[in-house]
Amino acid sequence: MSGTSGVADVADRAAVDERVLIATDLDRTLVYSRAAAGPPRPGEPAWVVVEHLEGREISYLTPTAAERCAALAAARRLVPVTTRTPEQYARITLPGPPAQYAVTANGGVLLVDGRPDASWDARVRSALRTVAGLEEARGELVRACGSDPSAQVRTVPELFCYAVVDRPRLDPASLDRLHAWGSAAGWVASLQGRKLYLVPVPLTKAAATAEVARRTGARHVLAAGDSLLDVDLLELADLGVRPGHGEIADSGWSSPTVTALETTGIRAGEEVLAWFAARAEELVGRPGER
Repeated sequence: MSGTSGVADVADRAAVDERVLIATDLDRTLVYSRAAAGPPRPGEPAWVVVEHLEGREISYLTPTAAERCAALAAARRLVPVTTRTPEQYARITLPGPPAQYAVTANGGVLLVDGRPDASWDARVRSALRTVAGLEEARGELVRACGSDPSAQVRTVPELFCYAVVDRPRLDPASLDRLHAWGSAAGWVASLQGRKLYLVPVPLTKAAATAEVARRTGARHVLAAGDSLLDVDLLELADLGVRPGHGEIADSGWSSPTVTALETTGIRAGEEVLAWFAARAEELVGRPGER
């Protein structure tokens, strides 16, 4: 993701402390669109651009968050964990050395050095045979979006589907029916910003993150996320954190191992990164960890 050379990448990885794996959701947890960021503060430095689409700037970090991200990625195993497809994830350039591992498509695709991992792909295909098919799920999603003529339903081939919607136009009763269908069919519906996701139950961020932890020999996992699709990741982690906005905050879900921040918008990313750095230091500083 960054422009460092292959030799530099190897040197960066050699310096990384593998004892703590840091797994973080991206959108609305670490990186933010203009709409999700909240208003800029008067006189504050310009935000750092981390994503472009068709020549447009579309995602940002604050300068403080960018510095913290670069420092954290240089010291710890930082693993982006996202519902984005691999192609959408490839648009993101986080500060610091590139991530060797990235969990994309909500756990459906595990990237290793930017390439899909074949063994993980086989495991995912086997797990998805236990739930209702993708075409049936897409049909249910189309019906749920029937009250929004502007809805754009999209499919991530062989994995899941989602719709870009105008939230005020969505019929709550239709969403309830979608949730009920999912409960019976082995799928989970999640509304994040303008996107309504329908994802198979076996397709989880936690499962793919656990595989990365196994491969790297991590002793501890720290995690962050804002949506209900991040709950399994937060439950997997030794400790987790969530921003003050998002589906989890709105739902009232909580866990004794998950810190609920009060900060909302783009500055929550700063706090998430500071929390990661502090908790990692605490974990490796415990007796018996060195």
